[in-house]
Parts: sequence; structure tokens; C-alpha cells
Amino acid sequence: MDSDDAIDKVIVSTMNDLPGYEVTQVLGEVFGLVVRARNVFSNFGASLRTVFGGEARGYTQLLTDSRNQAIERLRLAVMERGGNAVLAMRFDCNEIAGMMSEIAAYGTAVIVRRK
Repeated sequence: MDSDDAIDKVIVSTMNDLPGYEVTQVLGEVFGLVVRARNVFSNFGASLRTVFGGEARGYTQLLTDSRNQAIERLRLAVMERGGNAVLAMRFDCNEIAGMMSEIAAYGTAVIVRRK
């Protein structure tokens, strides 16, 4: 199995438990972090949206891509700890210096097995 297949097999749940599975070991907190800078054109387009209204599609795509990458890094962190799942996954988002977005996906790394 290559590393992409292994990453996809790490279960990510926003719940505190995982129906159909039992937690056999808790490995601790893990996170995946992404910091992205916004480009000048996205900032200009977004500023026009604040005047005229509507969705800032560039930012929507940026945040979607960032969240997906944060989850991928979270899965890698779980694998590095020897786990196969993460429970109670959450996102935290912040702005840095008004120019960058920080996206963190975090939760508890565990080892689970089917009941």
C-alpha cells in the first residue's frame, strides 16, 4: 500500500466516538496546520464584493483547499503516531497580519478496531 492509500485509510471523525469501532489506544493530540497568503488580485476582488455584495469565490476556494490540506496533514500526524483514526476533529482559523490565513485541523489520535 502506498502512502496516499494509507493516508486515505485514516478515519477522521468530528464525533467523540466512532460507531462500530472501539478505541483500543489513545495516542494524544494531533494537528495539521496550513498558512496561506492571499494574493493581491483576490484581495482586490474581495474588496469589490464588500461594496457590491456576493460570494468571494477566490477566498472560498482558498479556504476549501486549505481545510483539505490541513486534514491531510492531520492524517499524516496520526500515522506518525501509529494511529489509524482521529476523534473530535475540529478546525481553528485565524488571520495573521491581515494578509495570511491560518487553518488548523486538530483532534485526538487513536487506534481503533471494528467491533
